[in-house]
Amino acid sequence: MVLADRAYSSRAIREHLRRRGIRAVIPVPADQRGHRLRRGSRGGRPPAFDRETHRQRNTVERCINRLKQWRGIATRYKKTATIYLAGLHIAGIFLRSAR
Repeated sequence: MVLADRAYSSRAIREHLRRRGIRAVIPVPADQRGHRLRRGSRGGRPPAFDRETHRQRNTVERCINRLKQWRGIATRYKKTATIYLAGLHIAGIFLRSAR
């Protein structure tokens, strides 16, 4: 499943995800909705959108923003994946205990 904002709502992106069997949870911008409605029956069905799942995206974005407050993670000073992952774990422990 891919959770994205309105900027990623295009036919090409949705079709690419559909071909790969990935479910897209992307809201449709007002201009695309209006264009589809103007086309009438040729406009097709509106893409499926799960509002509740899309709300969970905010939680993930806030977590990423908090992690980026750690300079070593934001700039990725550590070049090896193992050390970088260890830094993520340590930051996660500190963020969890700071609640």
